[in-house]
Amino acid sequence: MNVLLVNTSERTGGAAIAASRLMHALNRHGVNARMIVRQKRGFPFYWERMVIWLHNRLSRRMLWYVDIANAGTDITLLPAFREADVIHLHWVNQGFLSLEVIDRILHSGKRIVWTMHDQWPYTAICHHSRDCRRFQTRCHDCPQLCYPSKKDLSYKVFTRKLALMGNAHVTFVGCSQWIAGLAATSALLRGQRIVSIPNAVPADAFHPMDRLEARRRMHLPEHGHLVLFGSCKVSDRRKGADYMIAACRRLSHARVTLVIVGSQGRWMLGELPAMDVLVLDYISDEHQMAALYSAADVYVTPSLMENLPNTIAEAMSVGTPCVGFHTGGIPEMIDHLENGYVARYCDVDDLARGIDYVLDHDLREAARQKAAASYGEDAVAKQYIRIYEE
Repeated sequence: MNVLLVNTSERTGGAAIAASRLMHALNRHGVNARMIVRQKRGFPFYWERMVIWLHNRLSRRMLWYVDIANAGTDITLLPAFREADVIHLHWVNQGFLSLEVIDRILHSGKRIVWTMHDQWPYTAICHHSRDCRRFQTRCHDCPQLCYPSKKDLSYKVFTRKLALMGNAHVTFVGCSQWIAGLAATSALLRGQRIVSIPNAVPADAFHPMDRLEARRRMHLPEHGHLVLFGSCKVSDRRKGADYMIAACRRLSHARVTLVIVGSQGRWMLGELPAMDVLVLDYISDEHQMAALYSAADVYVTPSLMENLPNTIAEAMSVGTPCVGFHTGGIPEMIDHLENGYVARYCDVDDLARGIDYVLDHDLREAARQKAAASYGEDAVAKQYIRIYEE
């Protein structure tokens, strides 16, 4: 069986990491899996941003919140596409695939699987709909446009998506039950098959190791509590850095060091002058990240919008319990008070309470067991192979 995985990038972003891990897991199970990605940011990328910018009357405020897929690369012309039995779409935005190309893919006669790493496949233009549910009927007056209207970009793109999904037969896969459940209510996906399969975590990289050894390897303090917070881009307010800062100010424990990993994180140093704070640059090496998770007593995800974050699955795989807000698929990953703590959404006091709770209780083995049962590569690969064959 030849499977072609399609994703905008190869390693940047959670969807890219998940797609790459799935490709390797499939190959180990006898599937001939390949992946194609966008080569570079070319004309389609800049043209899409230009149209959104003009629609927002030259404002950049919402420029990166939406995608309209008005231009892209025709991958149906590639030999890899022609040779594939299954086309497995992942995150295909920012000028990679246009709606026209997606239409050709869906009606190519190939078996189509589309993993939903965010909500764009079943909304008009947004990646995270927040409280908006217009996608359940027809998108319009989009709150993520600077100047929404009844027939704005969201209305036009939704209409086009309705047309291309009309006679298509696709298996949509939600990385979480949360996103799969919302997808099932979308007017775009009526009649389509929707299932839920989590992302896989490679056991050869993310496995338990001695905490003290991990701290020495990562040159971190050997004594006291280490609280880990990270994001690809820490300055992205949607990742909850402000909530992390506020929660740290409320912790009851002494001798706590906050370890921040990711790009643009140094601005947080000045926000916590009374606390020990270490800032590490973005780490792409999986074995280094595994050591960093192992060194920490708790990993905190104060993100305001999430599907099924790889970071929680990775941290739990090495036995590090996690704390996060009750949003997206996080409550599916963290069993409250058993292998971590699920704080009330945007409640800083409860987030701090959760960090204190994890520091006071030994939840490492429970976290490891949950991850092994849920995110093992073999189990995830077998679920996808079953879908391909069906």
